[in-house]
Amino acid sequence: MIRILIADDQTLIRAGFRALLDAEPDMEVVAECGTGDDAVRLAAREHPDVVLMDIRMPQGDGLDATRRILADPALPETRVIILTTFELDEYIAEAVRAGAAGFLVKDTEPEELLRAVRVVHDGDALLSPSVTRRIMAQLALQPRAAGKPPDAGLDRITDREREVLRLVGEGLNNAEIAGRLFITPLTAKTHVSRIMAKLQVRDRVQLVVLAYESGLVRPGWSS
Repeated sequence: MIRILIADDQTLIRAGFRALLDAEPDMEVVAECGTGDDAVRLAAREHPDVVLMDIRMPQGDGLDATRRILADPALPETRVIILTTFELDEYIAEAVRAGAAGFLVKDTEPEELLRAVRVVHDGDALLSPSVTRRIMAQLALQPRAAGKPPDAGLDRITDREREVLRLVGEGLNNAEIAGRLFITPLTAKTHVSRIMAKLQVRDRVQLVVLAYESGLVRPGWSS
């Protein structure tokens, strides 16, 4: 059962999401709230698998709440999907930096929202190649963390894993990576899991950021 927390300051939106999600046999809404501070408090209490997080909320916005939830050592398995009515690049980039595993606009079709919850719960990410390119273009405008070597941590992965990481950074999913490298999707998934373990990142979205910040992938690159 996928346990879900809904954080949105609009009551009708929360009600609509709850009705949709609770109707699924493998999903359960364990809590809902309308402020960022309440999202942090309820996440600590309920330990949800997935948080649907609005960006613009009172008492701590969704980006701040996301950072606080994902920094909680008691919530290592919790994943956050950012929901907003504004598909703006700065929000996407900030959501990724905050640690979000996905980004959806609120007018997403119901089937896509359900798929998103399952995908993120399974440890994948909601980043298409086009969204990934936009994120990296935004990251290119922001200074890299001070004192961080361009290839920090990459000495811990193999040449093949570097190749897989580069393709993850371009926004390819496991099946697309498998096709590009002539391996099976299961092998691609295994490579990604090993890379995350070696580089100590919590999910695939953070691999995209790392691929950019390490210099392995740069905006405008495509193989």
